[in-house]
Amino acid sequence: QVHLVESGGGLVQAGGSLRLSCTASGRWFSNYAAAWFRQAPGKEREWISAITFDGGTTYYADFVKGRFTISRDNAENAVYLEMTSLKPDDTAVYYCAARGRPATSSPNYDYWGQGTQVTVSS
Repeated sequence: QVHLVESGGGLVQAGGSLRLSCTASGRWFSNYAAAWFRQAPGKEREWISAITFDGGTTYYADFVKGRFTISRDNAENAVYLEMTSLKPDDTAVYYCAARGRPATSSPNYDYWGQGTQVTVSS
């Protein structure tokens, strides 16, 4: 079992930056691929980024390439999402997810956090 808790969301002006953290409980988190998703009001949940279990490979949705960076620290059981050049369209609840299989952009992850709100004002 893996329990995920996101933090770091908040209100930021357009052009600003935020760093989201996802802290995992469980002994074997270093064996899990992880990802970030987001869901805006009235919209479906969308994939943002994923990272392999060892952090060696990262994947990004086109709309965040060059602006967001995913990373992880397995010693700290944590995954991060560094977000820069934020836009009002980035406003959403951001979720981290983990699975004991290769990283994917699909929502087929086994474990999900409760989400953290990110609001970008214009």
